[in-house]
Amino acid sequence: MKADAVKGGARRWRAVQVGGGAVALAGLLFALPNLRRLPPSSTALHRADIHAEYVKIASGRDTLTAYLAYPERREPAAAVVVIHEIFGMSDFIRQTTEQLAKDGFVAIAPDLLSRRGGTPPSPDSARKLIAGLDPDTVTRDLDATVAYLRRVKAVRADRIGVIGFCWGGGQSFRYATNNPSLRAFVVCYGPGPEALAVARIRARGLGVYAENDARIDAGLPAVDAAIQTYGKSYRYTVYPGVGHGFLRTRERPEVADSAWRAVREFFRETLER
Repeated sequence: MKADAVKGGARRWRAVQVGGGAVALAGLLFALPNLRRLPPSSTALHRADIHAEYVKIASGRDTLTAYLAYPERREPAAAVVVIHEIFGMSDFIRQTTEQLAKDGFVAIAPDLLSRRGGTPPSPDSARKLIAGLDPDTVTRDLDATVAYLRRVKAVRADRIGVIGFCWGGGQSFRYATNNPSLRAFVVCYGPGPEALAVARIRARGLGVYAENDARIDAGLPAVDAAIQTYGKSYRYTVYPGVGHGFLRTRERPEVADSAWRAVREFFRETLER
């Protein structure tokens, strides 16, 4: 992997080669089992090392449904907000939330279509509903989710980060420009915000991008320029041989595992130390 130094202390990382034993993780870190889709009325899911449940979060006059997962540990943990793809709440997002709990974090995934009756069964319907969401309302709902986390006794209230995928990746980047209290944000193949908004970011950031994703990758030079201009901390890797959504599709499992290891270590570095 090759690193290029940029202005303001930020570093940009670009993957040159991924393969072989150096990046293949024992047990395939992100090879999660298929989970039965639980209805919002279900209260909890118990596993040997985590506890997960659906919770309700007040956001203005509305109520959000969110999937919350805890690690089984004695001391309070850092927390991560998981922002779903354009398909809304899905098995992949629930599995990701549980994986973060297995990695030692309290994780919560709000259904940002809750105000529209929740994520519909059809991905196409979910996509249309998400396209109509008001960005400021999304920010308010994420603020409500963070506020909820801060009231959870198992959470270290000053150690909260955010991760998003696809549409959610863009929202993760955008939310970092709107919440100065965040300590970390991860963007998984999502677009960057307006250049002027980057100046407001205080959190450290990590980007996960795919080589075969021309639409999103076309915006990386503008992201680089804004990060350099405002001296922010944001590094990213373009993973070779994979396309948009590769953490979900796992088209190359060893690459997906390598990317998730980087995400996990980044959150440990920024939220736990």
